[in-house]
Amino acid sequence: MNIHGSKYQCTECGKCFRNNQQLTVHRRIHSGEKPFECSVCGKRFTRSEHLRTHSRIHSGEKPYNCQVCQKAFSQAEHLTCHMRIHTGDKPYKCPLCDKSFRQSNSLRLHQHHIHSNRTPYHCPFCGKQFKTTENVKIHVRVHSDAKPYSCNQCSESFRWPDTLKSHLLKSHNEGTCFTCYICQKKFSNKSHLKRHIRRHEGVKPYICETCQKCFCTAYELRVHQLVHSDFKKFCCGLCSKDFKRPQYVKCHFQKCSDKYGIRNIVI
Repeated sequence: MNIHGSKYQCTECGKCFRNNQQLTVHRRIHSGEKPFECSVCGKRFTRSEHLRTHSRIHSGEKPYNCQVCQKAFSQAEHLTCHMRIHTGDKPYKCPLCDKSFRQSNSLRLHQHHIHSNRTPYHCPFCGKQFKTTENVKIHVRVHSDAKPYSCNQCSESFRWPDTLKSHLLKSHNEGTCFTCYICQKKFSNKSHLKRHIRRHEGVKPYICETCQKCFCTAYELRVHQLVHSDFKKFCCGLCSKDFKRPQYVKCHFQKCSDKYGIRNIVI
């Protein structure tokens, strides 16, 4: 229902706005226009307020202070999240159990690990669990010599498409290159560059709900959360013994395979 009339309506998606300024900003989603550029690193933004927030990475400015412990933050939403440590407020409630969380991403991780039917398929070698048989097939390459991705410039082959892309870029100067503005390291994948830059900037957006430790990537947080959980995702494909971490099952599997007389399995 168009509650604002059609005067300020996006011609691309039909969404309506209260004024022309809101519509102009919205249209940048469709056009890809980013008129606001950081004078330090050249990163561009669709909104001026996003540029102001980003600029604090370079200036070190942290204008938002906790009135309880005086810890400072560069963004208001980070302070809001931090204050829940002091108040005990956990507004994100799991609809499937009685657990509550301070952050929405903690709730998403909880639902994924605890309540989703995520892992009905197991690797026959290391017991790692997967959502689909296709994921198992891809994973099993770790345990074999299968390298289905071949370079069209030389005789090299690779297990993963990302590894092939990186090889083409570094060895044959073929493909799109994403360069770190701080150390000039090159990446074939833009998401890998973003993750790399976070380490330079000290940005750790993934926070452990239990101990408040921060991490650069969601994967690092997931690995850390095993410390606080009894959940054992990995099991030996030979004897079904369960383990929290993949390196534990790898060590065990070598001993177990010797016991069963199995040789030459890469793990």
